[in-house]
Amino acid sequence: MDPISRMHPHRETMDYVRIPDFLRKVRENEISPLFLHANSSSSCALGLSLSLSLNLNLNLSLRFSYGIDTITVSNNLSDGRTLVSSDGSFELGFFSSGSSGKSRYLGIWFRKIPVQTVVWVANRCNPIKDSSGVLMINSTGNLVLLSQSQSVVWASNSNEEARNPVVQLLDSGNLVLQDRNVGILWQSFDYPTDTLLAGMKFGWNLRTGLNRQLSAWRTPDDPCPGDLTYGIEPYNFPDFVMWEGTRKYYRTGPWNGIGMSGALHLKPNPWYKFYFISNEEEVYYIYYPINKSVITRLILNQTSRRGERYIWNEEGSTWTLYNQFPWDNCDNYGTCGAYGNCMNTALPPCQCLKGFKFKSQEGSSVDWYQGCVRNKPLDCQQGDGFKKFGGLKLPDTAHSWVNKSMDLNECRAKCLVNCSCMAYSTLDIKEDSGCAIWFGDLIDLKQVQSAGQDLYIRMSAADSDHKETKGKIELKAGLIVAAFILLVIGVLAINYYIHRGRQNIEGRKNDRSNARQNEDMELPLFELGVISKATNDFSSHNKLGEGGFGPVYMGILPDGKEIAVKRLSRSSGQGSVEFKNEVALIAKLQHRNLVKLLGCCIQGEEKMLIYEYMPNKSLDFFIFDDTRKKLLDWSRRFHIICGIARGLLYLHQDSRLRIIHRDLKASNVLLDSELNPKISDFGVARTFGGEQSEGNTKRVVGTYGYMAPEYAINGLFSVKSDVFSFGILLLEIISGKKSKGFYHLNHSLNLIGHAWRLWKEGNALELIDSFEQESCTLFEVLRCIHISLLCVQQHPEDRPNMSSVVLMLSSETALVQPKEPGFLFDKKSLETYSSSGRPELISTNELSLTVLEPR
Repeated sequence: MDPISRMHPHRETMDYVRIPDFLRKVRENEISPLFLHANSSSSCALGLSLSLSLNLNLNLSLRFSYGIDTITVSNNLSDGRTLVSSDGSFELGFFSSGSSGKSRYLGIWFRKIPVQTVVWVANRCNPIKDSSGVLMINSTGNLVLLSQSQSVVWASNSNEEARNPVVQLLDSGNLVLQDRNVGILWQSFDYPTDTLLAGMKFGWNLRTGLNRQLSAWRTPDDPCPGDLTYGIEPYNFPDFVMWEGTRKYYRTGPWNGIGMSGALHLKPNPWYKFYFISNEEEVYYIYYPINKSVITRLILNQTSRRGERYIWNEEGSTWTLYNQFPWDNCDNYGTCGAYGNCMNTALPPCQCLKGFKFKSQEGSSVDWYQGCVRNKPLDCQQGDGFKKFGGLKLPDTAHSWVNKSMDLNECRAKCLVNCSCMAYSTLDIKEDSGCAIWFGDLIDLKQVQSAGQDLYIRMSAADSDHKETKGKIELKAGLIVAAFILLVIGVLAINYYIHRGRQNIEGRKNDRSNARQNEDMELPLFELGVISKATNDFSSHNKLGEGGFGPVYMGILPDGKEIAVKRLSRSSGQGSVEFKNEVALIAKLQHRNLVKLLGCCIQGEEKMLIYEYMPNKSLDFFIFDDTRKKLLDWSRRFHIICGIARGLLYLHQDSRLRIIHRDLKASNVLLDSELNPKISDFGVARTFGGEQSEGNTKRVVGTYGYMAPEYAINGLFSVKSDVFSFGILLLEIISGKKSKGFYHLNHSLNLIGHAWRLWKEGNALELIDSFEQESCTLFEVLRCIHISLLCVQQHPEDRPNMSSVVLMLSSETALVQPKEPGFLFDKKSLETYSSSGRPELISTNELSLTVLEPR
């Protein structure tokens, strides 16, 4: 059966040429069908005469004009009858699908079009095997479809009870269940199948969590949903995404005020007008025909794997394909990898943006599809710039942030001070207003000159645009002048003090020298030669891993002591400030759940930290590996959880200074030979004195996926920021799943959303890693899940402090119910989405993002 022309089996027997004009007028509502059902001898005689003269079954002829558009509690709709909208545009009834014709479905189709085109199906995956189907309003005021056995095949499931319910098929093709006193209780437009009709909202009701998306028929004969779906992703910068199962298949690009930045098929046309609405209540796309006589529809086709726009051709009595998407190979999601620009006119189609090079390249062999990297690395400490790229489909907006009131200059400034911001652009090019910024790698770029827009990508100062470089040169020139003036003043001051206070100056020099010697004595210094020999000249065989600071090597000192050497990379985002900060902090910290710093090495440009060696590496080495995770049964995991909690409590409360770690994650928890956890990596930690417990920064550092919302977006950090990170880590330990890249077969919630959903459904124990179930204590696990949800609540004031967390872990006291988490994010189903919990941004990165920051 042709997916474009799904024919009703009864209609295939009809010949419109042989039907008398009278019956034609009845069928087209030019003559009221009630005329044929009037209780009079004349009408009966007329029906008998027509039946004899045409040798047709009268019931079959009248089936197409059973002239009502409503159902009430006092009547129903059985198979063989139909509802017809008041203007005759749409018809609701039962139809057959499949080669046998025995599967019966309740659906809506265009009535005035001879080629039956089904636009909505109720019982998509639950066909009735005979003609016993009945549509009626039940005692609770719901619309239900019953089979011969009176079993419910499908129901509208309205949440409100109706006193005077009525079902009506509207002229738009929308089937509505309404109460005369309340209004619409349920409507088919809220539950589309594979077809988007004019006037139908395509998108989200953010207040209720209702998602109106399209899902293709599994086959041309089977209306049950296939794996192809198309909808709006309610990110901060909403995006139109087609999914193939759980895999992103195609993006149109976000709405830019005129259209979608990468959708060549969506442009002004003489057939229909389209609109995009985005506010705190709703995010949706809608279209209306310019001329009401024009019939158009958008369908999602499983066979062609495309969205297809059709317009009815009256002269040819056929559907004409107007446009389709995806259009070409460059429309396939992420074809060219990060920073790869897909261009159909180029060979190969994957090209690197100017200032970038292919990531994977050996000699003349290049893997074009692995993406690109910058020719010159970013240096946020010294100052980056931006380069303008025009005519682009904007990148994936999953990790984005928007502000409608900012102008482009303010947008640039906002992005520049956040080292994890990789690009910015105008939010609305029609009004030339608003700000959109991206975090992390830019994915799914495409050159689309006719529909694309300008994107400003973060680059090194040397590769940025002239305008930006010029500004840096002027700034440097000003600094040089200022430095010269200060130098002159300094020389005069020095001469003055030489003549007036030589002895005092010498005394102060001696004091400073003694202070430095005393400080050095607090932490042993290692010679570079000793460390080089211990690590076999920093051999790759000794390399344990690499983080935002640089590589880490295993070494053995001459006395046989095993050490771990963290070597500051010259290209690292961290510098002397972070190095000295970590040295100063860890040298003063003594706790069994904090890694012990043995010394440091500073020689020339080399800066290294020497730690005690942890033979079992880091926590992520175990919990995210399918084989090694089995070495950590529940008792060991609970021991690790409690140890991390005690370590954080020491940092927040019991150390000499209050310390905010700001980068707590699985890779920063090391395990000793007895699997005792030790928190490490204090390069971006902040210290507070006295009663101070919170602060803010213009430069966000840490790892996305673990950051609290208030810190990731606004730079506000406190002890509660670490508590949020602990909550994420707790979920990862329990589930064995990374916060980054988490997916589920039945939905697309992130890890926080998955845990929250299971909690609300009373199925929290399903979060447990499968192999743990036999070894775990269910009470302890359930309590840990409860604690984790308390830790990841949206607002900092709702989260417990670490002293409370330690107490909750070690006791059986009653716990308060958690509120909705922060960064509750769902790519597709988002059942509990609300404007108050709407995430600003979220990005996961296995490396710490660190920047120079005054302390």
